[in-house]
Amino acid sequence: MSDSIIGKCERSGLRLTDQRRVIASVLEEADDHPDVEELHRRASRIDPRISIATVYRTVKLFEEAGILEKHDFGDGRARYEAADRDHHDHLIDLLTGAVIEFVDPEIEALQEKIASKLGYRLKGHRLELYGIPLESKEDKDT
Repeated sequence: MSDSIIGKCERSGLRLTDQRRVIASVLEEADDHPDVEELHRRASRIDPRISIATVYRTVKLFEEAGILEKHDFGDGRARYEAADRDHHDHLIDLLTGAVIEFVDPEIEALQEKIASKLGYRLKGHRLELYGIPLESKEDKDT
């Protein structure tokens, strides 16, 4: 991440209460894509007075300010990560819900080629792959 979430909030003019600072810190330390309930669990370990409603309001505020990016990986939970992270794509394990980040130059080049072939200059994209491990029981049953 090129800048801290707290720094971006301050430059955006967002008022940072102590509880918002805790939530921002939890988000900065996250190496996964936590949902609101998980953010609340982590934040309330630091400040037990933080309510789930405060977490919901805070992530909405951060998202509207362009500080957080919301993802829907098809499991019914909105998950969050810092919006200014380096580009990456996601592979979602349908058995565990794990989200694996990756970058593949061949995929990036292919997307550019497809956009150009269709008469467009690519300005951005989001790629999410959904799968199960090759050696899963579910895979053997099919």
